Amino acid sequence: MTTTIAPAADPAAPTGPTEITRIAGVGTAVSDTSYTQSELLDILDITDPRIRSVFLNSAIDRRFLTLPQERPDGTRTPEPQGDLLDKHKKTAVDMGCRALEACLKSAGATLSDLRHLCCVTSTGYLTPGLSALIIHELGIDPHCSRSDIVGMGCNAGLNALNMVAGWSAAHPGELGVVLCSEACSAAYALDGTMRTAVVNSLFGDGSAALAVVAGDEQTPGPRVLKSASYIITDAIDAMRYEWDRDQDRFSFFLDPQIPYVVGAHAEIVVNRLLSGTGLRRSDISHWLVHSGGKKVIDAVVVNLGLSRHDVRHTTGVLRDYGNLSSGSFLFSYERLAEEDIARPGDYGVLMTMGPGSSIETALIQW
Repeated sequence: MTTTIAPAADPAAPTGPTEITRIAGVGTAVSDTSYTQSELLDILDITDPRIRSVFLNSAIDRRFLTLPQERPDGTRTPEPQGDLLDKHKKTAVDMGCRALEACLKSAGATLSDLRHLCCVTSTGYLTPGLSALIIHELGIDPHCSRSDIVGMGCNAGLNALNMVAGWSAAHPGELGVVLCSEACSAAYALDGTMRTAVVNSLFGDGSAALAVVAGDEQTPGPRVLKSASYIITDAIDAMRYEWDRDQDRFSFFLDPQIPYVVGAHAEIVVNRLLSGTGLRRSDISHWLVHSGGKKVIDAVVVNLGLSRHDVRHTTGVLRDYGNLSSGSFLFSYERLAEEDIARPGDYGVLMTMGPGSSIETALIQW
């Protein structure tokens, strides 16, 4: 499915509603403690050379995590599912509040300006959801409309942006925020198997928020022009979060072939995104790709013909934080914004990947 939000006056962009959604600000936050991959191997007493190799060859230097409490003998024991859900609630709300406040400051706005809050998470289930809990925690106007996207995985930040961009176009001048808050520490299973080792070597805690507004030409951020989605239905089970009966908890599974599956289909969805715009991939100045892992990034680079410079923020976020799930691409966007190199007229592509297996994209223009 594609969604068009672009002015007819721009010959390089599709036609659509006249109210254009613009990105107004971005903010991020992480949990309190971080560890290098080597430190984690020691803390978790991982001696299997195959698993150690997965950690040490991940292109990740450090991740922010909330580990299980240390026992008197120095070991860490797996937490029951109830404790993991408590961790998700505490960590996701705390990071989410800080990321939201940083985002609003970036946009030159305050909590009283917020009119719609869309929260995204896949690391735990809550009712009421994160949006209600954060509105309560920060004392946001209780009339603020809200939505929650739960369980869509690493791609969900762009699903949320697509939805909030539509809300924004229907409510010109009002501020909406996409807030991704992923307490990946609450989605770990410590069982010593290769299946969980791949997951445990990759993910970190993080939250990111993106503010958008339509109908305000004074907003300096890029316009959201178009989005395109693709579900690789033949790989529906390649990434999944499911109940592990042996451990009595949820466990995440990543098929070893998923980087190549995603890479092989990346061109299909990007071609659809650019279809009808008159743009070629070479016209895209800025690529902000989900930091899904070293092999995923490499596969996307090869299949789209990108350079290492094109994905410098993607690889930098992976190095410094690991895979932050749905908010990873917003950490990259924040780094691009801090570089201050985007110029009026530049085009950018946002890309996320996740369970389904699915690829989400968005076209933006400064």
